[in-house]
Amino acid sequence: MPSDVSRSTDRERQSADRSSLMTLEQFVIDRQERFAHSTGSFSRLLRDVSVAAKIISRNIRRAGILDVMGETGTVNVQGEKQKKLDRIAHRELVRALRKGGECCMIGSEEQPDTIPVNPNGETRERYAVFFDPLDGSSNTDVNASVGTIFSVYVLPEGWEADDVLDVSLQRGAKQVAAGYVAYGSSTIFVFTTGNGVNGFTLDPSIGEFLLSHPDIRIPDQGTMYSTNEADIEDFSPEVRDFLRWLKRANPETGTRIRSRYIGSFVSDFHRNLLNGGLYLYPASPYHPDGKLRLMYEANPMAFLVEQAGGRASNGHQRILDLQPETLHQRTPLFIGSESLVTAAEAFLQGREGEMMGDGADL
Repeated sequence: MPSDVSRSTDRERQSADRSSLMTLEQFVIDRQERFAHSTGSFSRLLRDVSVAAKIISRNIRRAGILDVMGETGTVNVQGEKQKKLDRIAHRELVRALRKGGECCMIGSEEQPDTIPVNPNGETRERYAVFFDPLDGSSNTDVNASVGTIFSVYVLPEGWEADDVLDVSLQRGAKQVAAGYVAYGSSTIFVFTTGNGVNGFTLDPSIGEFLLSHPDIRIPDQGTMYSTNEADIEDFSPEVRDFLRWLKRANPETGTRIRSRYIGSFVSDFHRNLLNGGLYLYPASPYHPDGKLRLMYEANPMAFLVEQAGGRASNGHQRILDLQPETLHQRTPLFIGSESLVTAAEAFLQGREGEMMGDGADL
C-alpha cells in the first residue's frame, strides 16, 4: 500500500502538472491579438459556450443516476425522437448564451426556427451561434461517446431583426469560430478561430478546461475510416467502388485502413483528427441530400479540419464554399485527411483511374 507521504507527493506532482497548463480563458486572452475578431465580447462568447459544456458534461456523467436517460416522448424538427439529454443540452447552451448576452441569434438542431437572444431585438452584438447540442444522443443510453458542435458567424452591420436568418445563412468560409466538445473518457473542448486548432481537456477537480492538445494537425495518411456500412447497398456505385479501393492492402506495406464507427459524428471525427482518417456520410435514396446538417455540423467541422491541414467536401465541392439556403439544410460529407478526401472526390467524379497508379485493382 502506498504511504501517506507518497500519496501526498503524487497529489503535489499532479497539482504542479496542472498549474503548468494554460486554461481556456487564459489561452483566449493570451492569443487575442491573433483572432480576426478579438473583442472582449468574442472572448466572453467562447467562455459562455465552455460553461454550457461543463454543465452538459456533468449531466452526462451522472446520467445513470439522474432521470435523464431515454426519450422525452416528442419528435424534433428533424423528425427524430428527442432524448432527454438532447433537451437538457439545448437548454443549457441557450441559457448560457442568453445570460452572457454576447450573441444576437441562436440556431439549434432542436428548434425549427432561429432563437432571438433578446426578443425585443435590442442588442449591440452581431454574433450568430449555431449548434448541435448533443450529437449522437442515442449513444447516451448505452454509455457511449457523444458531443456538442458549435459555429460562430458575424452578422453584417445594420442587420435588421426581420432579416436575421437570411443574413446569418453565410458560407462556412465566413465563420469566425467553430469547434466541438467530445464527452468520452474525458471531456475535451476543441476549437479554432481561423488560426490553428487547439484542444482543452476538462479537469473536473478545478472546473477548468486546460490546454492538452496544442496546435493539432491531422495526419495526411489516414489509418481508419468511419461510415455506417449497414447502408452500403444504398450507396451509389461510385461510393461502393471507393470503399472497395479504400479497403485494399497497401502494396508496399501490406497494411490496410481499418473501419471504426461509433455513431457519433463528433467522436468519429475526433479520433480521425488525432490519428488520421476519413469520415463519410454520402447521399442515398433515403437521404438524397445527405444526412448531416450544413450550418451546425458540416460547416464547423469543415472549418476546423481545414485549419488542421485536412479537407472537407460533398464529393464535388468544398463544403465551406456551399451557400446555405435554409437553417436545417443537409449535405453529403467526406471529411478528414486530405489524401483520403481527394481520393473520394476522384471516385465520385468519375476520375477513379487517377487512383490506380499504384497498381491496386477495385
